[in-house]
Amino acid sequence: MQKLIIDGGLPLNGETVIQTAKNAALPIIAACILTDEPVTIENCPHLNDIDAMLNIMRHLGCTAEFFGDNLTVCCRDVALNVINSDLTGKLRSSIFILGSILSRCRRAYISHPGGCEIGLRPIDLHISGLKGLSVKIVDDCGVICCDGTDMKSGVINLDFASVGATENLMMAGALLDGETVIVNAAREPEIVDLAEFINAMGGDVRGAGGSVISIRGVKKLHGSAYTPMPDRICAGTVLAAVNATGGSVTVKNVVPDHIFGITERLKKAGARLSVRGNAVRITADARPRPIHKLETNVYPAFPTDMQPQFCAMLARASGSSVIVENLFENRFGYTSELVKMGASITVKDRIAVVNGVSSLHGATLKACDLRGGAALVIAALAAEGRSVVYGVEHIDRGYECIERTFAELGGAIHRAEV
Repeated sequence: MQKLIIDGGLPLNGETVIQTAKNAALPIIAACILTDEPVTIENCPHLNDIDAMLNIMRHLGCTAEFFGDNLTVCCRDVALNVINSDLTGKLRSSIFILGSILSRCRRAYISHPGGCEIGLRPIDLHISGLKGLSVKIVDDCGVICCDGTDMKSGVINLDFASVGATENLMMAGALLDGETVIVNAAREPEIVDLAEFINAMGGDVRGAGGSVISIRGVKKLHGSAYTPMPDRICAGTVLAAVNATGGSVTVKNVVPDHIFGITERLKKAGARLSVRGNAVRITADARPRPIHKLETNVYPAFPTDMQPQFCAMLARASGSSVIVENLFENRFGYTSELVKMGASITVKDRIAVVNGVSSLHGATLKACDLRGGAALVIAALAAEGRSVVYGVEHIDRGYECIERTFAELGGAIHRAEV
């Protein structure tokens, strides 16, 4: 086990290059099952969640090996092994491997997925969507048993624009005869990235990024080399940290349109931002301003995965902010750790009132989920004195060496063994 030791109060300055997106790489890795030829995922981040997905792939008979930052996956010899809870319990995203296995093998067996304890995140939409493609599904003592021998294309109307369900159905339809249509599809950039990857392998996915996606099945997909999109949440995390600590940082390897919902709220919080090509520069020379109402929702609205980081930033704003969490009912669990640092936060149900304080102080903290852990790091960087953050394994699920990123920008942060 490891911990982060942070001596706060230093402004962040310089430039940083954003890693490839975890939430884009995970479904792309799952989609490698759609072909029996090797696939190379370029600039793939070394993360705990990536390792968990690769363990599932290897369990299914695939090979996966890093060569530097490039990951080569070959699924020539896929086996219909039961994906047990030891593997799925570490990764919520394990559920959307169902679509690719069914598309390739017509059967799949997987235990219920795990992941961060931030809410129920039911898999009903995945199941109902696959049933709409004539997959027979039964739950046998916690194992989801899927029989797709009679699978056929169809029109699926999602009750909610679920990212994971959309990805599952895109993969499920990739090798089916005919056209599969997803209505009320998720519109996140990661959906577009998965579509472009499937198309790079010879698939035919159209409409990604809009509310209706069409997947025209092909007989066979081939191998490919592909570079997933930059991580918009990592970019937002760095930008929020700079606005919390002060300083001036250029964030490179971003798609500005992907983070528009984040940068517009940062401007409301007093940050000065400029965009040039694939780089965003942020300058902050005063306490953050409060945001009257910050409300999460599906893309292109403000992302739920940035809510904790903004809460940490607004904890030392010059006034009161209200945060409304519309997607996950338990996402404010990290706030009790911020209160240890002197933050004034009141939570009721899915609403948090954040009364900004002039300064936070160091404390011993424990990260219990990925984005909440990132929020604690931001607060510790902005606080006076030393903080120690435990539960680093949660942060490592989505941030590749978060301490290196902030140390290179002037933060006093390092990792140590417990």
